[in-house]
Amino acid sequence: MNKSELIDAISKSSDLTKMDAGKALDGFLTAVTSALKDGDSVALVGFGTFSVKDRAERKGRNPQTGEEITIKAARIPAFKAGKNLKDTVN
Repeated sequence: MNKSELIDAISKSSDLTKMDAGKALDGFLTAVTSALKDGDSVALVGFGTFSVKDRAERKGRNPQTGEEITIKAARIPAFKAGKNLKDTVN
């Protein structure tokens, strides 16, 4: 499902126009992105939790040359599914 299909699904299930559903989705994405940028997590009970994890610096290899390289530390977004979502999928 891509973004426009998600907007269509939101529109059908919530009696919103496609334009309003698009604005709601954009607002949700902006709010989650902003919270993660600030280091906060976003918990939606039953659905899941969006958070930021720190990945340590590590060693890797250049696949073309075999040369060892250092991959710098990074902050990465993560999502952990909630129990209701897991149960629904399974």
